Amino acid sequence: MNSLIGMGVALVTPFKSDLTIDHDALSKIVSFNIDNGTDYLVISGTTGESVTITKDEKRAIVETIVKTNAGRLPLVIGIGGNNTAAVIEELKTTDLSPFVAVLSVAPYYSKPTQEGLYQHFKAVAEASSIPVILYNVPGRTAKNMEPDTSLRLARDIDNIVAIKEAGNSPEQYKALIQNKPKDFMVISGDDDLVCDVVLSGGSGVISVIGQALPALFSNMIHKGISGDEQAAKALEKSAMPLIGLIFEENNPAGIKAVLEQLGLCNDTVRLPLVTATEALKLKIKNALAEL
Repeated sequence: MNSLIGMGVALVTPFKSDLTIDHDALSKIVSFNIDNGTDYLVISGTTGESVTITKDEKRAIVETIVKTNAGRLPLVIGIGGNNTAAVIEELKTTDLSPFVAVLSVAPYYSKPTQEGLYQHFKAVAEASSIPVILYNVPGRTAKNMEPDTSLRLARDIDNIVAIKEAGNSPEQYKALIQNKPKDFMVISGDDDLVCDVVLSGGSGVISVIGQALPALFSNMIHKGISGDEQAAKALEKSAMPLIGLIFEENNPAGIKAVLEQLGLCNDTVRLPLVTATEALKLKIKNALAEL
């Protein structure tokens, strides 16, 4: 799937001060990314505060993004959870025609065994009419999906085409890249590690910082994919201070603080998240000035 090579961005969900969705700001962020080198857009992931978005709001978000995008970039939708039956029901009742793939997070809180993870994703893939991207993010789910499990799914199930790996483990990336089936894609979910991942054979990133720095970060990804290590590393060095800052307190509070300073949306988040502290905002302002 060439449409998933390069830089995808995990879009935020902008809110107005009354916590309703700011669809004008969402359209502005989408257009900013389309115009500045982003390769594909990911809707309703962690960065989009999916756990506090209602079903009706999710449909409205999709409608806004599809309308603004107007077929220009590939779209990926997040559909996942720790209730396998509910994930399957959502897959079967969602119009998946605008999307090239589903991003499905590993079940959180329940802490299933590796066999449980395998059976969950097998059932999800069988229920999906479009390709599935596995999403391993043990820092949020409390359970790591081991490389052997991810690779077993990749080999056994044709509809599983990629993994967004966000375990922040260079060793885990190495195991996946070295042992994956030929056409299976390893996509980084770690902005701070992705340069080395693509230089080692990864397919790209689903990025948080990328939606604020699309031209710079997309250029870095493509330099890395093409093997231009010197250019990729130079771009990585310039982006790293801001990458560290956006994850210092919480995602997406950090990236929303960046987007607010860029004039793309305000920094409102829904509880239990809170906005970035004034101290962090000042550091972000200074890092943006350096860029």
